Amino acid sequence: MTASNHRLAAAFSGLSGGTALIPYITAGDPLVTSTPALMHALVAAGANVIELGVPFSDPMADGPVIQRAGERAIAAGASLARVLDLVAEFRRQDDRTPVVLMGYANPIECMGRDDFVRRAAQAGVDGVLVVDYTPEESVDFAAGLSAAGIDPIYLLAPTSTESRMADVARLARGYVYYVSLKGVTGAGHLDTDDVARHLATIRRHVGIPVGVGFGIRDAASAARVATHADAVVIGSKLIQIIEETSLGDGPQAAVGAAAAWLADVRQALDHVQKGQP
Repeated sequence: MTASNHRLAAAFSGLSGGTALIPYITAGDPLVTSTPALMHALVAAGANVIELGVPFSDPMADGPVIQRAGERAIAAGASLARVLDLVAEFRRQDDRTPVVLMGYANPIECMGRDDFVRRAAQAGVDGVLVVDYTPEESVDFAAGLSAAGIDPIYLLAPTSTESRMADVARLARGYVYYVSLKGVTGAGHLDTDDVARHLATIRRHVGIPVGVGFGIRDAASAARVATHADAVVIGSKLIQIIEETSLGDGPQAAVGAAAAWLADVRQALDHVQKGQP
């Protein structure tokens, strides 16, 4: 394996003890053509990394909010190939902010793993998280990504054993995504003390940054998680804002509403003191 992708490494090294803010959005929602503008707006609002969801018809880990976003995106013509085009379009104006693709194996298998890696590198993708690629099934894929300068990113969950943490540590680059709740996105109640206990265990095995997602729905919950995590990942609530605003006032207004909400989260994170309750 090679060193971490330079943009992701720079994003985390530049935090000076702060917490990275990683918004998740579904590529193609509310419109395919509005996705690059939304990405730029989120960066201006304080995002350190963008997680760009690749729409898929059978998203096993996604709750209803993100499922609806995927359905809208697919109906609008979003596909893996189109998502890579959107990343390339974003890169024409922003060569600094890391972009991580998050999705499922099926679209990658349909494109072909090698072709996907090649095209992702050409587009300017920095990391790839495939929900249903386990470490033992993706050694070659992870090596191919790393060789192309793309970080393979993996999930850990409250049910992950220490053996699985060690498996992930051997392959993961960039950061590890800790799913703080059992179940799908947008579900459950976030227990910050429980998150802290699991992060302590994960860090005994994982030497790269650990981001926390699932269950973070406002600036206050983001700030609580940020006292322990290296990054906060926010998806369902952000997409809900995009959905509601787009239906009421249109896609352009949705971009502004999403950025304004994320800016409030950024402000909360900037006041967090690490290790404080």
